[in-house]
Order: sequence, then C-alpha cells, then structure tokens
Amino acid sequence: MAKPKITVVGSFAVGLTIRTTEIPAFGVTLFGNSFDMGPGGKGSNQAVATARLGADSALVTMIGQDKFGEIATDLYKAEGVRSAFVRQVAESPTGVGFIILNETGENFVIIDHGVTSLMDDTFVDEAESCIQDSDVVMAVLEAPLSAAMRAMELGRKHGKLTILNPAPATPLPDGVFQYVDYLTPNESELRILLGLKADDPHPSRELVDVLRSRGARNVVVTLGDKGALIVTDTIDVQIPAARIDVVDTTGAGDAFNAGFAVGLAEGRGVVEAARLGIACGALVCTKLGVIPGMAKRDAVDAMYRSLNFSQSTEHVPA
Repeated sequence: MAKPKITVVGSFAVGLTIRTTEIPAFGVTLFGNSFDMGPGGKGSNQAVATARLGADSALVTMIGQDKFGEIATDLYKAEGVRSAFVRQVAESPTGVGFIILNETGENFVIIDHGVTSLMDDTFVDEAESCIQDSDVVMAVLEAPLSAAMRAMELGRKHGKLTILNPAPATPLPDGVFQYVDYLTPNESELRILLGLKADDPHPSRELVDVLRSRGARNVVVTLGDKGALIVTDTIDVQIPAARIDVVDTTGAGDAFNAGFAVGLAEGRGVVEAARLGIACGALVCTKLGVIPGMAKRDAVDAMYRSLNFSQSTEHVPA
C-alpha cells in the first residue's frame, strides 16, 4: 500500500519550555524546573507527526539563517519530512515560542513568529506541484492568513482533501470556508472564530451551527478530556477521549490533527479518522515535550485498539 501523501503549510518555531508551580503574573519571579528546548511550531509538529504515522509528509514554511533554523533542517532530515519547500532566509529570525507549564500540565504560551510572518500566497504558489501531488493538504494560522487561504485554495483546485486547523484562532472571512473540507478548532478557537471571548458560555454544539451557517460545512471540535465533537451534513456525534495520566498537554491539538489527516488520507471516514486523532492526542500528553511525545504508528494503533469507542459515542442533538 502506497504511503498517503500529506502537505502541511505552516510554521516552525523553537520551543523553550519550563515547569513552574503556577502560571506567572506580570512582575512576579517564579522558580522553575525541567527546562527543555526543542523544535516546535504547529505546522512543523504536524508534518513530523504525520511522518511518524507512516505518511509521506512535506512541509511548506520559512526558517531563518540562524542556529534555530539549523534545528529545523536537522529535524526534517532525521524524521524523513520532505523539505524542498522549506525556505531559509536572512531577513528575519526563526520563530520562537515560550511555554510555561503548571503542575497539572496546563500551558501558557507566547510566540514570536519571526520569519514565518513573511509567508504569503505567492510563497505558497511555489509549492503548488507538491500540493497537487498530495492526498491531504493542511494549514494552520501561525502562518499569515493569506498563506493558509492559498493552501486551501490550491488544495481545492487540485481536488485534494483540505484541513484548516485555525490555531492560533482569529476571526476568518466567510469566503475561506468554501475551500475547507474540515475545520478543526478547539473549544476556545471555535469561539474566537465567531468573534466571541475564548470562555464564552454558549454551548459548543450551538456555536458549531453558527459556524456552519457561515459556510464551514464539516466541523471537528477537539474538546480536551471530553473527546471530540463532529458535525457534518450527515454526522452529529461526540466521541470520547482516552483516559490517561497527563504530563504535558502541549502539542495535543497538533497530534490530533496529524492522526485525523492520516486517517482521512488512508480512506477512513471522518469519525474513524477522528478516533485515530484522539489516540495520537492522548499519547503526546503522556510525555514532556511535543516532538518526544509524537508517537509512532505501532503505539498509536495499540492506543486506538484499547479505546472502547463503540460503547461511548454520543449523538449530540442539533
């Protein structure tokens, strides 16, 4: 069986992670521990994760001509991610992210996109041949919106499945939804997409209907320890999460999207693909650090088999 081909248009950033007892407030100095520095960025994470799941993965992004950029090139060589459209430029530094974890594994993240901010639709056009040769095209919003929209447009142009992971979230023009087969926000991103506060109290299922009325036909909302909500024209279900001991939730969304994309590329239906995504998301939460936590296929398949989905899928009323 040929490997599924996935192209990710997104971001690379070096993540600097530290643990502390609580999320800091401005003006307060806290002691931390377990410092780690390693590769990150949502697009890069998803490309590595899909490669570890057995996909033929390609990444379209920009990195700086600096030491942090070398971390990216070394990573893609080691993980087998195709990097022909990873452009290294001198105008701006490689992106960085600062991640603070509390004792329960919750995170607080600050990102400087750096050179990623230079990506635009023209840059994505250079990778059209790669997109044309893909089964699934993914994009995230750490890259500028024009780049993400162009990735979706080119994917639709060539008849490929398209996934937009709207993270970090920002309100989107309705016109982008016509090019997106699957929109995959988490609960706070769902609200921000609609111009609401991240903690708006309206039920997520109700907000999905609002988003679908604006043109987002297939919506998969990740719900953390509550699983995932899937709403399409023919499906309206909530599937459960895996029960695990959480160490670090950083990267859970990236892992879910990677598993979801690989599942779709392999020909699975949306529910089965989301279940594969849940297995991936669960495993990344059991380790400290995103790349160390991104599981290989054998571990994901074992986690998938251990989950009793058939007894716990809930139909959510419209």
